[in-house]
Amino acid sequence: MHELPVTESILNIVLKHAEKNRVSRVVSITLHIGELSDLEDRWLQHYFDYLSRQTLAGGAKLRIERLPIVLKCRNCDQTMHITRKDLGAIECPNCAGIGDFSLVSGRQYYIKDMEAV
Repeated sequence: MHELPVTESILNIVLKHAEKNRVSRVVSITLHIGELSDLEDRWLQHYFDYLSRQTLAGGAKLRIERLPIVLKCRNCDQTMHITRKDLGAIECPNCAGIGDFSLVSGRQYYIKDMEAV
């Protein structure tokens, strides 16, 4: 249920930009969400539909693009893209270091763009 406050924040940002740019209707919103985020696409759309009704974003579709998990080796600074299933014992392809990585991206979410008329 943590999607509700996130969706409310997204809607507030969209409405603010829509009013500032004098749009009459928001058609779609593209979101970038990291693969490690536990935000669920269907709940985001469900809450967005509920919260946005009777606003100029009512009926808008959320287009969700998942961003890869990016790690950086603390030994050699090599970055790598992995998937959720690869989590666990990860070996650096550059120096063969195991398990000493920092998370560069994968948990973030933000509005990439919106389509409006």
